[in-house]
Amino acid sequence: MQPSYAELHCVSNFSFLRGASHPEDLVERALALGYTGLAITDECSFAGAVRAHLALRAARGELAAANEFRLIHGTEIRLVDGPCVVLLARTRAGYGNLSELVTLARRAASKGEYRLTTADLAAHERLLQDTLVLLIPELAPRGRRQFDPDIEAIERDARWLHELAPGRSWIACELTRGPDDAARLAALQRAGERAAMPLVAAGAVHMHVRRRKKLQDAITAIRLRTPLALCGRKLAPNAEQYLRPLYRLGRIYPAELLAQTLAIAERCSFSLDELRYEYPDEIVPAGHTPASFLRSATWQGAAVRYPQGVPERCAR
Repeated sequence: MQPSYAELHCVSNFSFLRGASHPEDLVERALALGYTGLAITDECSFAGAVRAHLALRAARGELAAANEFRLIHGTEIRLVDGPCVVLLARTRAGYGNLSELVTLARRAASKGEYRLTTADLAAHERLLQDTLVLLIPELAPRGRRQFDPDIEAIERDARWLHELAPGRSWIACELTRGPDDAARLAALQRAGERAAMPLVAAGAVHMHVRRRKKLQDAITAIRLRTPLALCGRKLAPNAEQYLRPLYRLGRIYPAELLAQTLAIAERCSFSLDELRYEYPDEIVPAGHTPASFLRSATWQGAAVRYPQGVPERCAR
């Protein structure tokens, strides 16, 4: 029997020069493979959320399975002085909290960048309410003759996240058919036991099908500003960061790690259908209409901008 599975770590091409597939392609492929759910977790962004939502809405008119499919909205954030984490919105409130966190991180850096530290996340702990947290451990680069992960560092990060999100945090186990997958799994299991944090399967997905690997390599080279032929081990070592068939996942991951993906997906109920336009309250003093108050505020601002008098061309 094929296992059931929900992919919880997936970036689209809205993670600029990282993801190699459109959100629509990712949703359609996950449905075709029989996934229970899919989380779009673009880096410090919800830019791909709407297209993924619309793709699922269109599929509901054609596929019965789409009615039960869980589209999860989340984001991947690499902390300046800490681990990489994936944050998933459980509810409408959780989505709002994560949107505020993304804004906070983006405003702390120059355009196109973001910055968030462990202290920032701790100081804004309230923004983790109604969310689920996956720790993406930093393990030794693949291909080394000796695999020697820092179990203590993973355990430390796991304990820290558990304090921020008790009962709502997991260690993501991402196995992509490398020569050291068995050692990676064993290392993460040891870290999870020591930190009393459960493991969950995830795919670090960057493309919806294997044949996008060449495109993914090309955009990686562009991001690194390095000729493709000179990128070497900076490229993904194989094409396994795609939406894999269920039977393959069943051969790679222990059953309990796959089952955890379903438990997490079940806790994420938020849909973009819950959002409605909310017209902001108009703060208008007594004796003013919105138009008259705007005119008054405009002239006050003009007096500050032009202390020597408003130029005639601007006063017309």
